[in-house]
Amino acid sequence: MPNIVFTDNTAQVVGLLEQEAIAFLYEAGNELLSEVRRNSRVDTGQTKNAWELVVDEISLTAIVGNPMENAIWEEFGTGEYAVNGNGRQTAWKYKDRHGKWHTTTGKKPNRTLTKSFNKVKPKIARRLQQMG
Repeated sequence: MPNIVFTDNTAQVVGLLEQEAIAFLYEAGNELLSEVRRNSRVDTGQTKNAWELVVDEISLTAIVGNPMENAIWEEFGTGEYAVNGNGRQTAWKYKDRHGKWHTTTGKKPNRTLTKSFNKVKPKIARRLQQMG
């Protein structure tokens, strides 16, 4: 009977797969991050410059987000323009950063994150297929 030696390379293979998955998450996440920054409306630049990518290498997830409150308003709108129709339906006044008062019925959504994701999704899917 021949002497068969079995070598278990499972740990190395899993490690390489995880490394490739993490590299892909950074690549795809940065692609989306770049597109979001390109599509952001700019007044002061605070919201545009606050977009960030976080990759959780344990759960293998990538998150592109923005901690600025204005990012929510840019994405979903406010007042009569709110995407889900749940915005304030009466006008209100606010003072801008220059001290000038304005009356508004809301802010139209830009859908920055949604539009950016929809644009880069096919490119990311193609890249994943190339890696497969």
